[in-house]
Amino acid sequence: MAPADLRQGRGYADPCKLYGAVYLERDPRRRGFCSATVYVEQQEAFANLVVYQEANKLFADKPGLWYITDARDFADYSVLVTDNRSFADFGIFYTKVRSFAGCRKD
Repeated sequence: MAPADLRQGRGYADPCKLYGAVYLERDPRRRGFCSATVYVEQQEAFANLVVYQEANKLFADKPGLWYITDARDFADYSVLVTDNRSFADFGIFYTKVRSFAGCRKD
């Protein structure tokens, strides 16, 4: 599957490849348009991806570095945020330290 297909919501995105401009979808009816469904973990130990929110889109260039955008059409990825862990493809944890961001290999 090509990366462009993942960006347009036609498949499941690997958490280790998610970076750049990300739109956080909250409406479960739009799940089909999202690259992945994520659950926000309360503890870093349970997350597959540790996310640092960049203030500038140009610096969101590695896995876990996200520039959260309000414009769905200009996002590299759209992810559905769910409150139910069992519906999620993987878990994320927000960090305040940029160097902690990244993918956890299982």
